[in-house]
Amino acid sequence: MDLDDYRNHSPYSDPGRHGGLLDAVATDIPTVAATARNVIVHYRAGGVELPDDRLDEVNCRWVDRILDTDQSRSLLPLTAERPAVDRVAGCCRDHTLLSVAVLRQHGIPSRSRVGFASYFTPGWHHDHVLLEYWNGERWVWADPEIDPAGDWRFDGYDIDPTAGLFDSAARVWSAYRAGAIDPDVYGVAPESPIRGAWFIHDYVIQELAHRQKDELLLWDSFGAMTEDLADADLTLADEIAALLLAADDGDEGAEKALADRYATDSRLRPGAQVQSFSPVSNTVSTVDLRLSRT
Repeated sequence: MDLDDYRNHSPYSDPGRHGGLLDAVATDIPTVAATARNVIVHYRAGGVELPDDRLDEVNCRWVDRILDTDQSRSLLPLTAERPAVDRVAGCCRDHTLLSVAVLRQHGIPSRSRVGFASYFTPGWHHDHVLLEYWNGERWVWADPEIDPAGDWRFDGYDIDPTAGLFDSAARVWSAYRAGAIDPDVYGVAPESPIRGAWFIHDYVIQELAHRQKDELLLWDSFGAMTEDLADADLTLADEIAALLLAADDGDEGAEKALADRYATDSRLRPGAQVQSFSPVSNTVSTVDLRLSRT
């Protein structure tokens, strides 16, 4: 994908009939991020107890559905303050996806990056999704979920890729394969069993999908993803991780190779259906990506 591809909406970021709401949001990153936090609240870490019947909103998946849900409660501009309890239940992926949608609506190249953040819990690397946007000179990492008023001790809207605050799934996988990290401190949360080498492996596949503008839910499973590393094609993961890292370093050949492999290898892309493991109901469902917006 070239830079211009990231100016255009994916099926996930497309606001549909809500385009005017995105048109009205200014494109400076503090405003974009604040708008995402105003519309979406983290379903389990947002500092508010949401009613049980609202938690399934984490599976809205598409920006137009997120905005349908938001507008069903109040027909307000996205920047008009909402009580936290009235915001749409989501997670880091949704904060980032809405931010991506705003920027793409204005023709600004942007995409989501899947990896692990070390700045939430000391000694732990939470699975996380960042916004990456083109500022005219370079790609910039920004975390729209975190409020800059907090004591983060770093610029959350221009995160240094070399500081170890956030590492892409590809970088973490490569470090694991080199024996440089303990994979068991990478996962959903310290109290969760969803962690470890298999989880990092699956996030390499997720990272590629998001880079190719299939901004899937973090609990979607498809293709080469597996809960047992013994069943994984480690060479495939190594190759994709290496290409992702090379593409991040500006290797246009690697970028093209990623697009080609994504288009031709069914193990690397979701296809028509995914298995979705809801973190709210702990149930597994088959989601037809061709029909779920209708």
